[in-house]
Amino acid sequence: MAEQTVAECLTAATDSVTLINDINTNGKKSTYVGGTAEKDTDMEQADINACVQRNVDHLELILEYTEPDVKGSSDDKSSYTGAVTTGNAYIAAN
Repeated sequence: MAEQTVAECLTAATDSVTLINDINTNGKKSTYVGGTAEKDTDMEQADINACVQRNVDHLELILEYTEPDVKGSSDDKSSYTGAVTTGNAYIAAN
């Protein structure tokens, strides 16, 4: 199997960015936690926070990769680091 490139690793992490940003914007109405535009999810806030934390952890892990060298890469990682900040702020506020 061929090794992943930095770009491929970051692309794979985009789902976590999308989830964090959607939960931050839509809260209990986020489809990522079972909500809809009309109805809040039945999930407890602690479970939503745990979901966000898992995705923050995933992004932090990917951003530290040295094989391939995501950490040292000059690729734009601002959406990923921004999502980590957003996720941590969401958890702190909820």
